[in-house]
Amino acid sequence: MAEQESVVETTFVVDTFEMAKEAYRCKDLRQSLYDEGEVVMADVLVNLHGLEHRTRRRAENRMFRRETFDYYEGELFPEVIEKTIAPYVEAGAVDLVHLGHELMLNLAALTAGVDRPEGTTEETQRLYDHMMLFVKGATLAHATGDKDAQRACVFEGLVQWDEEFLQPSVRRRAAILDQIAAGQASESDLPRDVLSVLLKDREELALSDEIVRREVAFFLLAGAHTSATAFVRSIDHILGWLEEHPEDRALLTSRAFVQRCIHETIRLNPSSPIGKRRALAPVSFKSGDEVPAGGTVVIDLMQVNRDVSVFGPDAAVFNPHRVLPPGVGPFGLSFAAGMHVCIGQDLAAGVLGNDPDASDGQLYGLVTSAVQRMFDAGVASDPDNPPQRDANTARPYWGVYPATFPVGA
Repeated sequence: MAEQESVVETTFVVDTFEMAKEAYRCKDLRQSLYDEGEVVMADVLVNLHGLEHRTRRRAENRMFRRETFDYYEGELFPEVIEKTIAPYVEAGAVDLVHLGHELMLNLAALTAGVDRPEGTTEETQRLYDHMMLFVKGATLAHATGDKDAQRACVFEGLVQWDEEFLQPSVRRRAAILDQIAAGQASESDLPRDVLSVLLKDREELALSDEIVRREVAFFLLAGAHTSATAFVRSIDHILGWLEEHPEDRALLTSRAFVQRCIHETIRLNPSSPIGKRRALAPVSFKSGDEVPAGGTVVIDLMQVNRDVSVFGPDAAVFNPHRVLPPGVGPFGLSFAAGMHVCIGQDLAAGVLGNDPDASDGQLYGLVTSAVQRMFDAGVASDPDNPPQRDANTARPYWGVYPATFPVGA
């Protein structure tokens, strides 16, 4: 662990896999990655600590269960994926960045609990614009330009989204809860989403309107944006892999193989390149390094997930056939670990230990399902329009990624 100078506070950078696991599991290190994104992220699950975090996580875990994931992946998601992708396949061309966000927004809206009664393209575009504002709000620490102006813009968008999308969704679920209490409806009538959980346990969790608003916005942006970036990056990595290993194209019919590609992509490209924690008390690592109270620990995930002692000498290279040591997740620590391990990890990336020869009962994740459908349709990079990075953020996002589909796919 290397010490860096700071004019404001003591900062330690963690760049090894074992020390990163230790940091994530340390109860005296509190989440601080989103300290500048409070306009969207204040009091949301990922920013809570201790008892408050455990209480809300326990409540939300009731929604993030295997049976719910099976329902999403087996019944809800396939239709949404097909409906979203079909127009672009028919047109023969698409910007993967836009498609990724549109597709994952449609899926994230279901899990967050954001209704869209109109079901129109215009309504989807309005929700998309709001979601992208929320992404900017959550990642203000990495933004360029006037952050105060951006923060004000994000808040205005949050209020508008609340009025158009969230409040009607709240009223529908509140009415169902009233019917359940009166014996006029059953629990199965309540949508399986985060908003329903929050409203059902609102008094127990002491949730204000503002906290409910931010929590649902957070699940919307997290589910849509992180999965969308994984969607685009996975397709990019697979296309590159197939150029060098054309014999593996036949493996794209195996969902287990595609899932390994997704996991390898997520390892190399965590949704946030760093984790960040603030010490609530002095912290001593097994290595002998110490962090004083108030100090900051930055977990360099780009290095941690490329630790050659764990992932091998080719750790920096995309390799879906990588053999891992026991107990090491194929996506590294991109989903964090300990108390703040990503609550939607299994929903996005599926479960580990899938049997490649099994046909039923497997959970592969929504990103795997979406990416495999793209290759089923023959997605390819556009040779006349190379992809471009997003110049509006310091994070390594694609700005545009033109792609094509063969006619008749």
